[in-house]
Amino acid sequence: MKTLSLLTLCAALFAFGNAAYAQVDQSNPQLLIKTATQQILNEVRTRAIQPDDIPRIMDIVNRDILPYTDFRRTTAFAMGRYWRTATPAQQQEVVDQFKKLLIYTYSGAIGQLRADLQIDYPPIHIAPGDTDVVVRTIATRNGEPAEIDYRLYSTPEGWRLYDLNVLGVWLIQTYRQQFSDKIQQSGVDGLIQFLSDRNQQLASGKQ
Repeated sequence: MKTLSLLTLCAALFAFGNAAYAQVDQSNPQLLIKTATQQILNEVRTRAIQPDDIPRIMDIVNRDILPYTDFRRTTAFAMGRYWRTATPAQQQEVVDQFKKLLIYTYSGAIGQLRADLQIDYPPIHIAPGDTDVVVRTIATRNGEPAEIDYRLYSTPEGWRLYDLNVLGVWLIQTYRQQFSDKIQQSGVDGLIQFLSDRNQQLASGKQ
């Protein structure tokens, strides 16, 4: 179950990597998730993503993830009240380092993604006035299912992804306490240094 949960988390984080190549209807959150997820599976069929190909993974994320996600919002919610007291420069640095951390942390599992991963989409009801929704999916591989939820919010340009729930664990919730502890110990700059140091360790192959 742990392996599949990593795989599904990676699929969620990076399913939007090549979504720009398709005409994605951003006015419908479930259709956005479905189309984008299928794009990454199609890419895996064409060319496997190697876990050590960090430049390619970075390029995919930096090139195409931004139109469909709001990683700045993800980071702001993970920082909680400390986001408002950080300077614009500090905010941007935390966003950049946090994104790198997630890429490095899950790059190994990304390399294990296979085209036989099946994704089911339970029905979703969206009321006309809803501005924040959760799209549920069930990812199954080798008969082993795992639930993954996508939280999106409505913007003038369409729906944007900003949080994920894998097997009952939300991404933002996972990091909020850790971020809070680091900031209380050594301020926002201390959090930035912690993230930077950790990224350097992961980039050098250290766990």
